[in-house]
Amino acid sequence: MIRLVLLLLVLAAIAFGASWIADRPGEISMVWQGWRIETSVPVALVIIALAAGVLLLVWRLLMLLIDIPGYMSHLTRRRKREKGWAAVTRGLLAIGTGDGAAARKARAEAVRLLPDEPLTHLLTAQEAQFEGEHELAVLTFQAMAEKPETRLLGLRGLHMEARKAGNLEAAAAFAEQVAETAPTLLWASDAVIEARCIAHDYAGALAILERQMAKKGIDKTQYRRRRAVLLTAEALALEHEKPDVAQERALEAVRLAPTLVPAAAVAGRLLGAAGQLRKAAKIVEAAFIANPHPELAEVEAHLRPGDSAQQRLQRVRDLFMRAPHHRESAIALAHAALDAHDFIQARAVLEPLLAAPTQRICLLMAELEAAENGDIGKAREWTTRAVNAPQDPAWIADGVVSDRWAPLSPVTGKLDAFVWAVPPGVSATPILEQDAERVKAAIAAVPLAAVEVAAPPASETTKADAGATPPHSPEVPVAKTEKPASAAAEAIIATPPLPDDPGPEPDDAQGVEDKRRIFGL
Repeated sequence: MIRLVLLLLVLAAIAFGASWIADRPGEISMVWQGWRIETSVPVALVIIALAAGVLLLVWRLLMLLIDIPGYMSHLTRRRKREKGWAAVTRGLLAIGTGDGAAARKARAEAVRLLPDEPLTHLLTAQEAQFEGEHELAVLTFQAMAEKPETRLLGLRGLHMEARKAGNLEAAAAFAEQVAETAPTLLWASDAVIEARCIAHDYAGALAILERQMAKKGIDKTQYRRRRAVLLTAEALALEHEKPDVAQERALEAVRLAPTLVPAAAVAGRLLGAAGQLRKAAKIVEAAFIANPHPELAEVEAHLRPGDSAQQRLQRVRDLFMRAPHHRESAIALAHAALDAHDFIQARAVLEPLLAAPTQRICLLMAELEAAENGDIGKAREWTTRAVNAPQDPAWIADGVVSDRWAPLSPVTGKLDAFVWAVPPGVSATPILEQDAERVKAAIAAVPLAAVEVAAPPASETTKADAGATPPHSPEVPVAKTEKPASAAAEAIIATPPLPDDPGPEPDDAQGVEDKRRIFGL
């Protein structure tokens, strides 16, 4: 709009000037070399304008002739760059599709046409990584790290190559350089935090996190969660050496992330040991309501050292009421009831879960049958059912199952990677193995007299089945020996699978075999 107004103003000025000159024609007379030229002012002005235009055209033609070599050189460089960029594009696409031959050819062409371009160096490094040429990749990334425009890219490449070679110290050093220059880069900060956590330098990891937050590298929600995870890890590391410092770290972690199970657990343990039972119970119960977890139930049960089994049962019963419809609540109450020999309550909380029992529930039922009735046969049956029962959750990160929470993934080093979930493709979990040991102890505690009662008398066996063992009863020779109760129980556990055992599926035979080994079958 502004340009249109200016154009109209210019045209109006020209029109006004032409009319003004036309109203005042005047005359111009010139004598030169015997020639006399007379004309009016408007005609003279037109002749002067035409002459100026001709002179300007001639000048442009002369300049064009002078600049032709430069134009040719520029055109050649432009075509060369276009071919170089095309080669870089082909090379990157070839690496992405896995065409090594095309990537090598494109890389050679790009190096010939664009030897100093950053993307050419990147193509060279990626082609070397694709071909497994570690030394060439390192040299290329080093050259990139020496140039300001590609420094960060080169350092990241060196970091990746160092990790690939297993040189974690060098990888951490490269990440440190990047984090100092660009603290907003998440990968660099994460790598430095990982290295410092591995070295148990949680204060240093927290300093990196603070710098990252100050530079707006992460949002406030991420910052609070990550700080809580690091504080929890520090509290766990200092729990036994410096309980006061550990308690301070744990309480701050709980304030930042009240539902973080490890933070609530370590805070509950430390507060309980310090005699602050009400505060400890409040923290544990709040976390248990959001995330019912066996570790929280264990902490709640043992808040006060020296409590009797009945006192622990009462405390777990109160915790159960916080989340009465969750499976973990029932399991925790059943454990406490079994420890207190309150078998009626243990059976009452387990019965609603028997329609689709998991492995831990099956083992609890086996322990209950052995402890309450001394029924080795039913305990053996429930233990066998646990082999093919659905699995229970466990701490898992990147496919690795752990018996305890950790701040980092053992595979990728990612912060806050562990989750409480059902691990796929795992035969058994650490918490399941603990329950299996409880079952074995319960069976071993069955008096020898109960084993003898369970065995059929020799006089009642017929000649046809003499020496055979009923499928749901203990072996006869075990009942007649003078072995101690524990040895008898081990012999009972070692009997063949029951006839109604569906047996392992062909694709999961190894996993079932591992479960049988864990359960003592």
